Parts: sequence; structure tokens; C-alpha cells
Amino acid sequence: MHNLLSSYEYRQQDVMGASPVKLVIMVYDLAIRACEQKDFNRATKAISTLRDALNFDFPDVSVGLFRVYQWCLDCIRKDDYESALGSLKELREAWSSSQQTNPIQKPTQHNNTYLYVSQSG
Repeated sequence: MHNLLSSYEYRQQDVMGASPVKLVIMVYDLAIRACEQKDFNRATKAISTLRDALNFDFPDVSVGLFRVYQWCLDCIRKDDYESALGSLKELREAWSSSQQTNPIQKPTQHNNTYLYVSQSG
């Protein structure tokens, strides 16, 4: 029980101290793992979290990502996890690359439901 609690506390600290981009990557990791395991509930929850966190103040990017996320959800509903998995892996790699080219970011306040990814101010 102690190891489980310690693991949870470590993960919670990891999330609370993460940059916005790192949080997005963590959710991609959850979605990818869920698709690999064909876990419908976890996959749809993770992808929905990504979709719901979009900042539509930047429609050129957010509308495109919204469509991709909806397409991934449609694939999963049709039991086509492989198609969704391919797109999620590519997007995760793009976010990871952006983090490596811009590694200095301040962590932001966030809650357990939504991840707000905006780079204003």
C-alpha cells in the first residue's frame, strides 16, 4: 500500500510541476497506451481531454486538431484503434519536438479535468 501511495504522490507532483506542453504529452501517452490496450473508456477519455483543452483563440491550429481528435474518437468507436494510434503517435511526436526546441516554459495552474494550453503573456 505504501508503494502505491508513493507512486501516486510522485505522479501527482510530476503533473503539478509540468509545463503545458509536457501535460499535453502526458495525455497523449495515456491515449496511446489506452489504444494499444484497446481500452475504449480510457482512450475516449484521454482524447476527449485533448479535444476539450483546445484553445480556439488560435483557430488555424485548434480547428484542425479538433477534427483529428473527433476522427480518432470515431475510429475507436468503430474498433479501429490502429488508425487512431497512428495519428496520436504522430501528434505526440510533434508536441515532443516542439518541447525540445522550446524547453523553457513556466508551469501553469491546472485542474484534474482540463488542460489549458495557451502561450499568452
